[in-house]
Amino acid sequence: MKKSFLAIISLLLIASFVLAACGGGAAPTTAPEQPTAAAEQPTAAAEQPTAAPEQPTAAPAEKITVTFWHAYGTGSAEEVALQKILEQAKTDLPQYDIQVLQVPFNDIFNKYRTDVAAGGGPDMFIAPNDSLGDDARAGLIADITDLAKDKLGAYTPLSVEGMSVEGKLYGIPESLKAVAFWYNKDMLKEAPKTTDELKALMEGGTPIAISYGCYHHWGFFGAFGGQIFDSNWKVVADQGGGVANAMAYLNELYQISKANGWPKNDSDGLAPFSEGKVAAITNGNWAMGDYKKALGDKLAVAPLPSGPGGASNPLLGVDGFYFNPNSANKEAALEVALYLTGKNAQTIMMNEAGHVPARTDVEITDPLIKGLVEAFKTGYVRPQVPQLGLYWSNFCGTDEVFEKGTPAADWVANATANANK
Repeated sequence: MKKSFLAIISLLLIASFVLAACGGGAAPTTAPEQPTAAAEQPTAAAEQPTAAPEQPTAAPAEKITVTFWHAYGTGSAEEVALQKILEQAKTDLPQYDIQVLQVPFNDIFNKYRTDVAAGGGPDMFIAPNDSLGDDARAGLIADITDLAKDKLGAYTPLSVEGMSVEGKLYGIPESLKAVAFWYNKDMLKEAPKTTDELKALMEGGTPIAISYGCYHHWGFFGAFGGQIFDSNWKVVADQGGGVANAMAYLNELYQISKANGWPKNDSDGLAPFSEGKVAAITNGNWAMGDYKKALGDKLAVAPLPSGPGGASNPLLGVDGFYFNPNSANKEAALEVALYLTGKNAQTIMMNEAGHVPARTDVEITDPLIKGLVEAFKTGYVRPQVPQLGLYWSNFCGTDEVFEKGTPAADWVANATANANK
């Protein structure tokens, strides 16, 4: 009986354990699904870094270096204005590293030619078209006719002509330059309109600094009806008496200047005119920025005076950017040159450095620039022919007339004969 009771108890205990085991497994059947959803979260998180590796690939490309030479004087209005444009170029042309070298004007052409001949030199440089023809014929400047095709529509035809040789383009025009008559309105109420008026002013004691140099006084040849070349580029300065009469007239002015101790060239006259010690000076518009800074509203400009033979005809030059045939970056250099001669750049050079713009889209409001445009209308466009060298090599020894007393007609005849040998 006792054994039967114990057996029943044992059976009941076993049954309760079995039921407990079954009941304990039923409750958590849905719980494992929570970690399953949680496990999916890292999967989405893991996708986030997949876009990060693309960032390094967006790093800026390496800048293209463009080397550039200029000959603007240290601290001059031209240099200051150029630096302003170059500073803005860092923002507007971030793809280029423009490396600039200033070379004194008297050295820039020889240094450029020497470096190019040795296989080096800058990508580009800016200078007057003084020797464009010779350098182009010598292969020292790159022909950019095709490179710049259809890109010069905003530049004046005259300026493009000044950058061309025998129908091919060798530069991007920046500005026009020629000699004009600058005066201080506090010392001279108006500019002399004729050569007789100019001479009378100087004889009457008005201090005027005439630049007696074969470039600066070229404009007086036309005023006396003279010409150096005929249509075939033969030197004819001894014909008609115009050049001889112009030289005789200039000698009269020179002797007045010498007797009064007045400056006799543009560099001597720069400081005295700026300081108000002379009433006027004949000089190019490259000096306008410095004159304007010194004289302000007192500064005025007019054409060189006309003479018995007609209007004066100053030698009209064009400043522009030239390209090195050795350059491996001509396209980049061209883009930089187009920027440095763009509407905004030429406006700055006009307003702050006195440059007469080579573009048609630059708005001219300054009366000084308007005066220069008027003065240039009768200019003699600097010819890009080899024969121009005959003038420089034979007609620049003017001390024979001014200092040694050789009659002007004899000097012109000798110079002409030597040029035509």
